[in-house]
Amino acid sequence: MPNILIKVPQGIFDARQREQVMHEVTEVALAVEQIGADPRQRALCWVLLEELAPGYWTCGGVDASARLTPCMVQVKVPVGVLDAARRRDYVQALHQALDRCRAGTDSRPLMTSILLEEVPDGTWGANGALWHLADFTRAAGYGHLSQADAL
Repeated sequence: MPNILIKVPQGIFDARQREQVMHEVTEVALAVEQIGADPRQRALCWVLLEELAPGYWTCGGVDASARLTPCMVQVKVPVGVLDAARRRDYVQALHQALDRCRAGTDSRPLMTSILLEEVPDGTWGANGALWHLADFTRAAGYGHLSQADAL
């Protein structure tokens, strides 16, 4: 049940590319977190893309978007869902997915900053209730965690 927030400078993606970003980032999350195939499970993967107006993003105090494509991603997941290998895979796959979504004529390098934020157990509220890892596992069907429970 990730919440994924993506921030990019305005104009980096056109409408088709934005749709592709939303789809590809969702697919990365579903695969890495092993979220179940049931549409109710998939619906727990929230992705938000925010475009920032010119002048609202600097790198080293300078608007660098003419030379590079900056992209900030925050992924919030319940603690216990990701191990070291899944964290590595998440970062690599998100960067690759975002890079694939850019225009083929855009020669600027993609510069991502991806933060994986693990929310402590019992501190994530969903629909007015505090959830624990077991609640998320039942709802999202995390394949790697569900199998561990079955043993």
